[in-house]
Amino acid sequence: MHVRPRLVDVAARAGVSQKTVSNLLNGYPHISATTREKVEAAISELGYRPNLSARSMGRGRTGFIAFAVPSLSNPHFAELAGRVISAAKRQHWTVLIEETGGRKVSEDTVVSTMPYLVDGIILHPESLTDDDVEDRARDTPIVLLGERGLELVADRVVADNVAAAEDITEHLIETGHRRIATVGIRSDAHLQASQFRDQGLRLALARHRIPFDDALVIDVPDYSRAAGVLAAQSLAKMTPRPDAVLCFNAAVAAGVLSGLHGLGVRVPDEIGVAGFDDIDEAEFTSPPLTTIAWDIDGMAEAAVRLLAERYESRDLPTRDVTLKHTLKTRASTTPRRSV
Repeated sequence: MHVRPRLVDVAARAGVSQKTVSNLLNGYPHISATTREKVEAAISELGYRPNLSARSMGRGRTGFIAFAVPSLSNPHFAELAGRVISAAKRQHWTVLIEETGGRKVSEDTVVSTMPYLVDGIILHPESLTDDDVEDRARDTPIVLLGERGLELVADRVVADNVAAAEDITEHLIETGHRRIATVGIRSDAHLQASQFRDQGLRLALARHRIPFDDALVIDVPDYSRAAGVLAAQSLAKMTPRPDAVLCFNAAVAAGVLSGLHGLGVRVPDEIGVAGFDDIDEAEFTSPPLTTIAWDIDGMAEAAVRLLAERYESRDLPTRDVTLKHTLKTRASTTPRRSV
């Protein structure tokens, strides 16, 4: 029978007092870096998790929640962070923001160490498994953002990227585009939204009996404007050239627009450009960018509401909220003239 490690076991492994371990878990600031490293290593090695029910009885509400996303350089997540902060204030919570890079070790660190400091966690996972989340959700309220890639092991607010990709691809087809490239497929994490967006595009093409050429798929190292500029160079070199490109991220799409302009490729006359995540910049690119817009306010409100309800009652059934989306059509995809 597996015996759950105790605080005294962590102290013994780290070679420090139980009070030192307790101070670290409770956010006491005056702990040396060396001691902190020893204690955190012992916690990791033993798989220690504190008794959060006891902590709650002793300390009550912390007044903090954690918000963890893959990258704050992604304008979508940066905007969402601001909305979460506003929604959390109405629940009298302060938000601690963590950037995970979508790496499993970083996401696991958030769900295993943050409960020492916060009342709950809102997480956009890219690498954690069902078991990882379910195990941690027993001890602290967790709300997941993103996709239905995980089983319903915790409350979640999800975007239907397949349906959204179908909608924007239908728009490209209706405006006369047939040879549609994609920029932004990511194969480095099994919950990446790009894979669902790729699936939606292919479903829409198949309905119209339009073949998809795998040579039109452009991978990117990250979701940055610089990556979009590099993708534009690849698009311009293709023979025959695609008549449209669907970018799986708005920042990448902005880079594609800039890169095509620099190469003298006219948008939308020669290539139509569309994207996802209607960040503020999308309306002011040249030309303005056609995108899928998510209900960001709704996402933040739902995530914080689910977290507050779960904090008050652990016995609630696990909830699943689907985020609404709209298609914002702009000048980057005006109807293509027949040739």
